[in-house]
Amino acid sequence: MVKRCEWSESEDMTKYHDTEWGVPVHNDKGLFEKVILEGAQAGLSWSTILKRRENYRKAFANFEVEKVSKFNEDDFDRLINDEGIIRNKLKIRSAISNAKAFIEIQEGFGSFDKYIWGFVNNKTIVNNVKEMKDIPVNTLVSDAMSKDLKKRGFNFVGSTICYAFMQAVGLVNDHQVSCFRFKEV
Repeated sequence: MVKRCEWSESEDMTKYHDTEWGVPVHNDKGLFEKVILEGAQAGLSWSTILKRRENYRKAFANFEVEKVSKFNEDDFDRLINDEGIIRNKLKIRSAISNAKAFIEIQEGFGSFDKYIWGFVNNKTIVNNVKEMKDIPVNTLVSDAMSKDLKKRGFNFVGSTICYAFMQAVGLVNDHQVSCFRFKEV
């Protein structure tokens, strides 16, 4: 029997756990997708967002940051009426404004990848988690990331959201040591 992290209970969550969670992401499109989805998740479960991910891809131009950065009021109206995504006005406006801030970081650092991986000195932090209760909700690194992203104009990037983002894109490996994915990522 394959050992997994305790949280991967449903079929969707198990697939996400087994193929994506904690795998280092070094392409800006993938990083932008996770920025948008983690912001949308605030106050909700990840499974809620995961079930809507394909709808988010359609609604947000397949996470093409340049396109999203140019969304206007007509696009906002379309999104607020899209039942396939979380229709929270603040989260939708945040996704659009975060696209603009994302591009500014790309221009300033050469890529968002270079910027975001700089918070961990370009190396995944391995936490050697034994039990779920050992996983923090935020760290000094996620605090610093949150503060800097906010300074650069991002919204829905509190420290807890940043830590979840770090886990999702492999900046940190929080797979339990008993999980088969721990050594793989």
